[in-house]
Amino acid sequence: MNALDELTSLVSDGQNLTEVQASRAAQSLADGGIDPDSKKSFLIAFSEKGETSAEVTAFAATFREVAINPGVELWAERAVDVCGTGGDGSSTFNISTAVSFVVAAAGVPVFKHGNRSITSKCGSADLLEGLGIRLDLDGGAIRESLRELNFCFFFAPAFHPAFKEIMPVRKALAAEGKRSIFNLLGPLINPGRPAHQLLGVFAPQWVEPVAAALGSLGLSAGLVVHGKPEPGRALDELSCAGENVIAGFGRLERGAGSLTASAAGLPECRFSDLAGGNLEENIELLNRLFEGGHPAVPSGLRDTVLLNAGAALWTCGKAVDLKEGIQISDTLVSGGEVAGWLRRAREFNADLPANDG
Repeated sequence: MNALDELTSLVSDGQNLTEVQASRAAQSLADGGIDPDSKKSFLIAFSEKGETSAEVTAFAATFREVAINPGVELWAERAVDVCGTGGDGSSTFNISTAVSFVVAAAGVPVFKHGNRSITSKCGSADLLEGLGIRLDLDGGAIRESLRELNFCFFFAPAFHPAFKEIMPVRKALAAEGKRSIFNLLGPLINPGRPAHQLLGVFAPQWVEPVAAALGSLGLSAGLVVHGKPEPGRALDELSCAGENVIAGFGRLERGAGSLTASAAGLPECRFSDLAGGNLEENIELLNRLFEGGHPAVPSGLRDTVLLNAGAALWTCGKAVDLKEGIQISDTLVSGGEVAGWLRRAREFNADLPANDG
C-alpha cells in the first residue's frame, strides 16, 4: 500500500487530513509513479468525505509552491484575478473574460489564469485565442503585455507541469460526472499570485470555505461568489438574475451574505439573457457588447458584466464600493474605452514574434 492509499483509507473513514497529510496527498497526486487508479480512488473518497477549508488551503499552497514563477512581482500587489471554478453546467457567455477586459481598461493589472474547457463549449483560453490573444507567451512577453495592456494570461498547463500527471484522472472523473478538489483548485493557484481576487464557485456551500482558504493564502482582499439565477440553476459568478451568495476575505472579510441586482442599483434580468454559445457565437457577442452593433446584446448580459466588473474594481480598491465600481465600468463600456482596449490587445498580440519554444 502506497502513501496515497493510506490517506484514502483515512478519508474513507471520514477523517479530515492534517495540513501535512493534505500536502502529502497533493504531492502524491502529482507523482507520475503512482497508479492512476489510486489517484482516482483518493479523489472520489476525498470528495465524498467533503474537503475542509484547511485541506483546500494545504492543497493550494502545495501546488502554488511548485508552479513556475512568471516573474510579475512588480504588478502583483495591485493585480486582480477574475475567474470561476467552472462546473456549474450553465452554458453561459464567458462573463469573467469580458469582465477582465473592462478591469484592464480601467488601469488595473489583470492576471488571468485558465485552461481550455473540459466540459463547456468555450473556455476562457478558447475565447482568448479566438480573439487573437496569444496563450504561448514567455515571461518577457507576459511582462510587456502587462506594461502595454494591464493584462496577461497564464495558460495553466504551461505554469503547472505537475498537473500533467493529474489531467487524465480529472478527465476520467469529468466523463463520469464526478467532481474533485481540482474543480476548486485552479483559481486558487494563479502562478502570478495577484493580491486580489473575484472568484466564483459552482456551489453555495463552497463560498465561505474558499474565501477562508484565499485569506489563509495571504491575499489582500477579495470576494468569493455564487449565483442562484433561478430554481435548479447555478452560476460560478455574480449575475443580475435571482440572488447571489457572497463572502469576503482580507480587507473585505465578512461572513456569507446575499446580493441582488437591485441592491447594486441594477435591474434584474432573466437567466436566458446570459446564454452563450460556441466560440464563434461568443466572439460575436463580445464584439457587440463592447463595439455595439445589431442586434444588441441582452441588457441583462451587459448589466451582469458591469456587476462583476464593479465588484472586481471594488475588490482591488479602484472603487470605494460596488456601486462606484459599476459606474466606472459603465463609463468605460459606453465610452468605447473597452472596445479600444480590445483593439490594442489584438494588435499587440499580432505583432509578437512567434514562440518557437
